[in-house]
Amino acid sequence: MSLARLCPGCDLLVMPKLAKHGQSAYCPRCNTRLYRGGTSRFSGEFAIALACLILFIPAHFFPLVTIRLFGVMIPATLPSGTLTLAAEFPAVAFLILFCSTIAPLLVSLSVITAQISLKLRYLQIFRTSLWIIEHLKYWSMFDVFLVSLAISCFKVQDYADIYVGPGLYSLVALQILMPLLITKVTIARYWEAWQPEVEHSDNELKAHCHTCHLTQAHSDKCIRCSSPVYKRMPHSIQKTWSYLIAASVFIFPANLYPISIFLNNGKRVEDTIFSGVASLIKTDMTGIAIIIFVASIVVPVAKILGLAFLLLTIQFKRKVNHLQRMRLYRVIQWIGKWSMMDLFVISIMVTLIDRDQLLDFTPGPGAIAFGVVVLLTMLAAESLDSRLIWDNYEQRTK
Repeated sequence: MSLARLCPGCDLLVMPKLAKHGQSAYCPRCNTRLYRGGTSRFSGEFAIALACLILFIPAHFFPLVTIRLFGVMIPATLPSGTLTLAAEFPAVAFLILFCSTIAPLLVSLSVITAQISLKLRYLQIFRTSLWIIEHLKYWSMFDVFLVSLAISCFKVQDYADIYVGPGLYSLVALQILMPLLITKVTIARYWEAWQPEVEHSDNELKAHCHTCHLTQAHSDKCIRCSSPVYKRMPHSIQKTWSYLIAASVFIFPANLYPISIFLNNGKRVEDTIFSGVASLIKTDMTGIAIIIFVASIVVPVAKILGLAFLLLTIQFKRKVNHLQRMRLYRVIQWIGKWSMMDLFVISIMVTLIDRDQLLDFTPGPGAIAFGVVVLLTMLAAESLDSRLIWDNYEQRTK
C-alpha cells in the first residue's frame, strides 16, 4: 500500500504512508480518505450484511406501530404506505420504496455477492456489486424513516392511542447495522483483494479509474477492471446544470401546491409545506415544525444554491477556497437524503389515517413535485465530479 496514486477527490498524486489497523490515510490537500489500514478481512462485513438481510424480514412484515383509532387497531408496516400510494401516485410510491427498502436491501446483498464473486473470481458480478454499494449507499435512509415515523406519531397522538410494534425494534437494529456496514466497506480494499495494485505499477500515473480506483497510465479501459477510464466524468457540468435547472423549476409547484390533504369530519384541509409548518407551530409542535421546515424547505433550496455556487466557481475558474468548496460539496452530499422526510411522513400518515369520511389523509399534487425535486437534487450532487473544483489549484500555487 505504498504506491503513489491519484487522489479520487482532487487528483493530487500522493505517496500515502502505511496506515495501521484501525487508521486511515487521507489526502493532504482535500482530506479525502485514500484507504483504510489493516489486512483485507471481510468476514465481519459479511456477518453484518447477513444480519441486515435477516432483520429485513421482521422490519418489513411486522408492524412498526399500531394505533387505536375509533376503536379499530390499525397497524403500520414499513412498506404499507407505498402500497397505499401506488394506485394514485406510483412515482412517489416507488421513490419512497426505493429509499426505504430497495436501496438498503441491494447494498446488503451486494456486500455478500461481492465476497462470493471475489472467491469465485467472477469479475462482472464483483464489479456490479461494488458499483451498487458505492452508488446506492447515499440512498439508504432508515435514519430518515425513523425520524419521519416519530413525527407521524406526534401528529396522530391527538386522535389515537399509539402502540410500539415488533417491527420497530428490527428497524432500529437495522439503522444501527447499516451505517456500520457502509462505514466498514471500502471499495478500494475489495479491488486490492481482487488484484493488488503492485501488479500494475507504472511510471506514468496520469489516470484514475472511477470503478476500481487504480491509478494508471492513460488508456481507454482500466487495466484491472476493464471499465472505461476518463480524466473527468463525462459531461459532469452539463448534467449537473440540467438536474439543477429542472429541480429549480419543480421547487415552485412543490411549495405552492398542497403537499397533503386532510379530511376531518367532512372538513377538507389542504396544506402546502409552508402552511403545514405554520399549523404545527399553532398546535404547539414547534420542534417538529423546525425539523420539517429545515428538511423540506431549507435543505432543497440550500442544495440548489450550493451546487449552483460550486458550478459557477468551476466555470469561472475561481482560484481560492478550494478546501472550503470541497467541504461544501461533502455537506451537500450528506444532507440530501433528509429532504425525503416529508414524503416518508406522508406515506406513514396515509397508512395510519384512513377512516373513510371521518378521517382521511392523502397526498396532494405538491408531493409529486417535491419528490421530483428530491430526486433531481440528489442526482445533481452525484453527477458533479469533485475533481473539477481542484483543476486550477496548481495555477495558484506556482
